Amino acid sequence: MSMKVAVDSDNFEAVVRGGCYYVDKSELIYELVHGTDNLVTLFTRPRRFGKTLAMRMMESFFDITRDSGDVFRGLAVTEHEAFCLAWMNQYPVLFLSLKDVDGLDFESAYVALQNTISDLCIQHAGLAAHASIDPVDKATFQSLKEKRVEPAAMKPVLKTIMRMMHSVYGKPVILLIDEYDVPLAKASEKNTPENRYYERMLDLIRGMLSSALKTNDHLKFSMITGCLRIAKESIFTGTNNFAAYSVLDERFGGYFGFRQDEVDAMLRAAHLTEKADLFRTWYDGYVFGNGSVYCPWDVVSYVSDLLYKENAKPKNYWRNTSGNGVIRDFVGRTDFKVNGKFEALMNGGTITETIVDELTYDTLHESERNLWSVLLMTGYLTKANPEEDGTTVQLKIPNAEIAGIFQDSVAGFFRETLDLNRQRTLMDALWSGDEQAASEAMSDLLWKTISYMDYHEDYYHAFLTGIFVGRGYETESNRERGLGRPGYSPEGRRQPPRHHHRG
Repeated sequence: MSMKVAVDSDNFEAVVRGGCYYVDKSELIYELVHGTDNLVTLFTRPRRFGKTLAMRMMESFFDITRDSGDVFRGLAVTEHEAFCLAWMNQYPVLFLSLKDVDGLDFESAYVALQNTISDLCIQHAGLAAHASIDPVDKATFQSLKEKRVEPAAMKPVLKTIMRMMHSVYGKPVILLIDEYDVPLAKASEKNTPENRYYERMLDLIRGMLSSALKTNDHLKFSMITGCLRIAKESIFTGTNNFAAYSVLDERFGGYFGFRQDEVDAMLRAAHLTEKADLFRTWYDGYVFGNGSVYCPWDVVSYVSDLLYKENAKPKNYWRNTSGNGVIRDFVGRTDFKVNGKFEALMNGGTITETIVDELTYDTLHESERNLWSVLLMTGYLTKANPEEDGTTVQLKIPNAEIAGIFQDSVAGFFRETLDLNRQRTLMDALWSGDEQAASEAMSDLLWKTISYMDYHEDYYHAFLTGIFVGRGYETESNRERGLGRPGYSPEGRRQPPRHHHRG
C-alpha cells in the first residue's frame, strides 16, 4: 500500500517528514502575514477542522530555532521566495495549547494550567541560562517550571516568557495560542452558584491574554484559534489591530476544512474515486464564508479505513471526538419555541435565524438566538445558501453524519427521561400485538417528554429507538443506510412514512 494517511496527528513536521498525504494549506502563512496587518488574529472553527495542524505549520515555518526548508519544499508558500527568505525560521515562536486545561473545580483546573505552563518552560529551558536574562524574570521562570506560582501571579507569565525570548534572540515573538477558549468552555460546563468556577477562570485567562496581547513590545504578531469567539468586551478588551474570522467570514474560509478539489485529489491518490459520492453525502456540506468544505478528520479517517478494508462503510467519526451535550440541551428545553424548527431540520429542511458571532460561555443558553449561533459555530448546523451574506441566514444540518448525531441525541433524551414502568407497559403491548394498549402507553410517554405529537416520522423513529435501546435491545437504526435520515430514499427524495402512528 503506497499511500499513508495520519489520522490522529496534529504534528505538521511528523506528517510531512513521515511521508503521509498532506493537503497543502501553507498559503495561509503568506495570506495572513503578507495580506493583513493584523497584530492579533483569531480563527474560530468547529473541532476537528485542522486548527491545531495549521498552528503547528505556522510554528514550524517561523521558528528561529529550526531549519524547516526540507519540510516546506514543494509546498505553496515557497512560491513566494522573497517572503520565505524574510520570514522562514527568522523569529522566536511561543506556542501554547490550552486544550488540557480542565477540572471539576477551579483548583483542579488551575493545576492543569500550571502543568501546561511548566511544560512550556521545560521546552524553553535554555532561556534561563542566558546571560542577558533579568534575574527577576529568571526567578519567575523557575517558579513557573516548578509549578510554584499562585493564580494572581500567573496572569503576566506569557509576557514574561516573551520578554526573555526577545532578549535572547533579539527579535519580537510570534505568539500562537491554540484552543484558547477550552478552559472557559470546561469551566462553564461545571459552573454552579456554589462554585463560581467560570468567573474565576475568565478573570485568569483574560489577564494572561491581556498582558501578552495589549501594548506588548515583545510581540511580533499573534494567531489564536478556538471554537467560539468570546465577546471582545469579555476577554480581548483593549487589544489593538484585532481581527476575528468565523465560519461566516469569506476570507480564509478555505484554509480550514477540505475543499472539493482537495478531496478529489486525495481520493485519486488513494484510488478511491468510486467512493466520492459516499464522502460527499456523509462528510461534505459545511459552508465557511461562501464555500463548501468537508470535515478533514472524517475524510482522513474514512480514507484510512478504506485503505485497510476496501468495503469499509462510512462511520460517524466526529461523534466520538467530544460530547454532544449542546443538542441534548436543545431537545430538553421547554422555554424556547424551537419544536417546529427542530422538526424542519430533522426532516432535511432549513430554518432562518439571526446569528450572533460574539458570545460568552456563561450566557450561551440564555436565549434561543444564542443556541442557534452555538450550533452553527460548532458545526452541528451550517449555512444552507453559501451566497447569503450578513448575520441572518438559512441553516441546515450539513450531512448524514451530523443528522445521525441529532437522531442519537433525541433517542438518548427519550432513553434517559422515560419512566421504566411506562416503557415496560409499552413493550408488553407491542410484543403481544395489543394495538390499543400500545397506543395508550405511547401517548402517555409522549406527553411526559417533548412536544412529540407535532413531529414527523424521524421523531417517531428516534423515540422508538430510544425505548428499545433503553430496554437493552440491540437496535439497528436505519440511519446507517443511505443518507442516514429516516423517511429518505437513497436518491434523497422525501418518501411517505411507512407507519405514522399518532397515538
